[in-house]
Amino acid sequence: MAGAAKHAFVIAGTSSGCGKTTVTLGLLRALMQRELRVQPFKIGPDYLDSGWHSAVTGIASRNLDAFMLPTPTLNGLFAKQMQQADVAVIEGVMGLYDGYGTDPNYCSSAAMAKQLGCPVILLLDGKAVSTSIAATVMGFQHFDPTLNIAGVILNRVNSDSHYQLLAEAITRYCGLPVLGRVPVMADVALPSRHLGLVPAQENAPQDERWQRLAQQFEDTVNIDRLLELSRLDELPHGEAPGMPDAALADGLTLALAEDEAFNFYYPDNLEMLERAGVKIQRFSPLHDDKLPDCQMIWIGGGYPEVHAAKLAANVSMRESIRNAHEKRIPMYAECGGLMYLGESLTDGNGETHAMCGVLPGHSQMGKRLTRFGYSEATAMVDTLLARKGETLRGHEFHYSDFSGPLPAAFDCCKWRDGVAISRWQSGIQHHATFASYLHVHFAQRPGLLDQWLTLARNHL
Repeated sequence: MAGAAKHAFVIAGTSSGCGKTTVTLGLLRALMQRELRVQPFKIGPDYLDSGWHSAVTGIASRNLDAFMLPTPTLNGLFAKQMQQADVAVIEGVMGLYDGYGTDPNYCSSAAMAKQLGCPVILLLDGKAVSTSIAATVMGFQHFDPTLNIAGVILNRVNSDSHYQLLAEAITRYCGLPVLGRVPVMADVALPSRHLGLVPAQENAPQDERWQRLAQQFEDTVNIDRLLELSRLDELPHGEAPGMPDAALADGLTLALAEDEAFNFYYPDNLEMLERAGVKIQRFSPLHDDKLPDCQMIWIGGGYPEVHAAKLAANVSMRESIRNAHEKRIPMYAECGGLMYLGESLTDGNGETHAMCGVLPGHSQMGKRLTRFGYSEATAMVDTLLARKGETLRGHEFHYSDFSGPLPAAFDCCKWRDGVAISRWQSGIQHHATFASYLHVHFAQRPGLLDQWLTLARNHL
């Protein structure tokens, strides 16, 4: 690419399920084959799509979450990653205008595109439609005339004759360039289950599949035109997030659970800890015998219910984690981590498995989502991440429920268009262990990690 030009675009769909992730992966690999430095992003809190970005490219995909992160912080994190990249490929969330409540300018793909100053490439399912597709495109154009919808890609269009019909209708009635088509490719379909896509960690990508997908994009998508349309005049203005106190973090070792059962982590969170001076030592609750030497522990989200029998069978690891809790090594657990720290877990087949016993209580898998979406959680007691009275912003997405005798640490609220639509209590602070269903981005507030780091220093 000539000079120091930067490019960025949002792949946005008309709805969930129109193929955004597969198209994003294909574009990422096609651009990499051109020896461009790509940086994948995912709008919103989703770990699964971004996990596939990372697996297919070898580059950590970053989440752009306008609910959890203040605008200057999000812009600063985006600009920082773009310093070392030529092209940002940003996968949208749900449909283009779907956000938090009915406000299309809050937490939607459209709002993020405007915030970052980059164009939208609208992805449409072209199966079983002809001229009517222009009405769909026109509706998206007119819903927000200030949004830069720069082009269209048509998915699931197998023949060139069908593509020409669709492209002519869109060009004639909407005045937008149609950049190409993607046929149905069953061999690159992404596997899914109850929370969405199966994590890439469980379904190691075969490089040959993604090379075929990239070649398909070279053959049927005008990537040169896409790059022309997505050139950035400037990066968005922002600021660096408030970093943890290096005096607290330096010399600490964090034991991070990472394997097929636990792998939901925002790379920005890990990077914040490392830049502050924390050494991250990864371990596997499935495969390792015990925790590494450490002063702090983090067990993130994932699918413990899928691997419950194997987690239960690893008695020595469960004992090691329970011993660390008894020694008051500060431990943080999110969602799947909460389930693992309980006494037992009943999976989707009705089978009950012993877990770590750090927290008195039991996890039960259900048949439908228990909680889904953004919430604000106000601490009712001091916790590892929030003092009493402080509020965290995060995201819940789980089919399980945890019940036990300990008092809840958080008063949670879900809002829609400025109205509180539900309230509940959640989260547990037990000795030096804090566990919650809430997934949290650490950059949302300076000093958020100070209590966790302070307690960890007692174990140096």
